[in-house]
Amino acid sequence: MIGQADTMLCGTCVAPGKFALVPQPMPQAAPEGWVLVDTAAVGICGTDYHIFDGKHPFLAYPRVIGHELSAHVAQDAGPWRKGQLVVVNPYLACGACRACQRGKPNCCTKIEVLGVHRDGGLCARFAVPQGNLYPADGLTPRQAAMVEFLAIGAHAVARADVAQGDLALVTGAGPIGLGAALFARLAGAEVHVLDASAERLAAARGFGFDAGFLPGQSLPAPEGYDVVFDATGNARAMEAGFAHVAHGGAYVLVSVVRDDITFSDPEFHKREMRLIGSRNALRADFEGVMAALRDGRIDAAKLESEVLALADLPARLPELVAQRDAIIKVIVDFTAGGGA
Repeated sequence: MIGQADTMLCGTCVAPGKFALVPQPMPQAAPEGWVLVDTAAVGICGTDYHIFDGKHPFLAYPRVIGHELSAHVAQDAGPWRKGQLVVVNPYLACGACRACQRGKPNCCTKIEVLGVHRDGGLCARFAVPQGNLYPADGLTPRQAAMVEFLAIGAHAVARADVAQGDLALVTGAGPIGLGAALFARLAGAEVHVLDASAERLAAARGFGFDAGFLPGQSLPAPEGYDVVFDATGNARAMEAGFAHVAHGGAYVLVSVVRDDITFSDPEFHKREMRLIGSRNALRADFEGVMAALRDGRIDAAKLESEVLALADLPARLPELVAQRDAIIKVIVDFTAGGGA
């Protein structure tokens, strides 16, 4: 552990383009109903890259990043026992709004996401509500740190009711799009992938998605796709995706952009298209991902692009941002003495 016992170093985006390890007091107690956890592993994701770039619309600097989290329970609390490995659900919901009351805390009107709206888990210890912890039995810490981003893709697939025999197109083959592709295939769909990056298409082929296409190439679905998932984060790509949806099909917008997007209303109605927003994930999605990792339906080792210690991240983060098209998932491992 780097630093003294009463302090810890936190991976902090101090300002756009500036990342540093900033000392903070080590938490010694959690609020009532919350649990202290010691970080085990943290995935670095596109949100973190956007924060570093200064492009996240909901963030105030400085911010401790990190929301793809596995941890060990630091103290006995409620049903949780010291040392137990858990997956952290980073979406802190109010529990009282209409969405929460209807079982949709993923789209809570007052949601706070760790590492975005409040400080995240790229530090040795933090507190989280008891209900935001899920047992990670049978997983390694690094596998458990991948559950959150895969759950976003699994949630999108669940939202679309993907079924056996569906023909699906995933546009945007980054980590979120790859998660959607993997779970659409597990649901029985034939999955094609579209991306502007040849590197990302090559990575998708490593998971058996051989039907990969660049923009402008002819797609082998002349009548369109039963389900199209957009995970590009690009408004023009989102607009172009409407044309790929088959009559009676669904279009799932997983990514979010600041821009307005437009589409042809006559085409939309003619196709009786379903337009679906997909935000974050629910407990059932987290649990489904963990089950798929445990039984080997998802190979976590193939998702790992690089494993780092926290001390290495200030030097490496700008390089990772620049190389993001060639990266699936970078993990910061706190379990091998690399935490702070």
